[in-house]
Amino acid sequence: MARRQEVERILRIVMGSAILAFGVYNFYYLNNITEGGVLGLLLLLKNLYNIQPEVANIIIDLSLLLIGYKYFGKKFFMYSIFASLSFSVLYDIFENIGPILPSINSMLISTILAGISVGVGVGLIVTTGCAAGGDDALALVISKTTSLNIGRVYMLGDCVILLLSLSYMSIDKILYSLVAVAISGNVIDYIYNHVKTSKSNIMIKSEL
Repeated sequence: MARRQEVERILRIVMGSAILAFGVYNFYYLNNITEGGVLGLLLLLKNLYNIQPEVANIIIDLSLLLIGYKYFGKKFFMYSIFASLSFSVLYDIFENIGPILPSINSMLISTILAGISVGVGVGLIVTTGCAAGGDDALALVISKTTSLNIGRVYMLGDCVILLLSLSYMSIDKILYSLVAVAISGNVIDYIYNHVKTSKSNIMIKSEL
C-alpha cells in the first residue's frame, strides 16, 4: 500500500511538472507574459542590478527549499528537488519541440490559459506534499504558519514582485501578468483544498 502511494505521488509530481512546463513555455514564454515569485524576482534582479539569473536562482531556490525542509522535513525537501528537476527536464523537452499549438491571436486568451496551466501544474505538485520551487515552498510555509490560504499567499507574493517589475516593464504587460497570477492562485487554492478535503473525508470514513 505504501509503495503504491509513493508511485502515485511520483506520477502526480511528473504530471504536474509536465503541465507546468508546457504552460510556462507555450503560454508564458511565447507570449512574453512575465511571472511573479522567484522567476519574476530573478528578472527584476537582472534588470535592476545585472545579477545573473542562474546564480541568483540557485541561491534563492535552495534557501527557500531549506526553509521548507525545516518545517516539513527531509521527504518534502527530496521530493521538491525531484519536482524541480522534473520541471527543468520537461521544459527543455517542450523548448526543443517548439510550439505545438495553433497561434493564439488574443493576448487575453493566452493569459487565461497561462494562469490555468500553471495553476493546475503547481496545484498537482503541492498536493503531494512538496514544492515545484522555492516560492512554492515559501507559500506552503506561510500558509502553514498563518491564517492565509495557499492561493492568497501566492497572489500576494506574486503581486508584490510584479508591481516592483513596473520599474522596467510596461504597465500593459504587468496587467496581463496580474490576470495570469490571479487565475493561477485561485486554481492552486481550489486544487489544494479539494484534495485536502477529500483526504479528510476518507480519514473520517475509515474511522467510522
